[in-house]
Amino acid sequence: MAKRVLIADDEPNIVTSLEFLMEEAGLEVQIARNGQEALELAASFAPDLVLLDVMMPVLNGYEVCQRLKTDPRTRHVRVLMLSAKGRDVEIAKGLELGADGYITKPFSTRELVAKVQELLGQ
Repeated sequence: MAKRVLIADDEPNIVTSLEFLMEEAGLEVQIARNGQEALELAASFAPDLVLLDVMMPVLNGYEVCQRLKTDPRTRHVRVLMLSAKGRDVEIAKGLELGADGYITKPFSTRELVAKVQELLGQ
């Protein structure tokens, strides 16, 4: 059975490229365009990994990460934060809230796919 990835990002160009990369890697993909939708899909789609943008409408990525990691139903889900916010303090905040990794935009597609495969144990 294919691993499942939830892409939570509100930038259409980023979503399109991430979706293509994840599907090329043989992963099943769902898309959330805001933080609230990400939480709802995390509960219904049951992803193995969430690619989570920090700056999103409704709930930001930090809030989503914290809620995912404190909910017993989703705390096992791996979270890889993606953000243009690359200062040490922002990266530290994401990791402190439970993110399993943090990649700054723009990112290398090879680096991203490698990190996703690492987090999924592939």
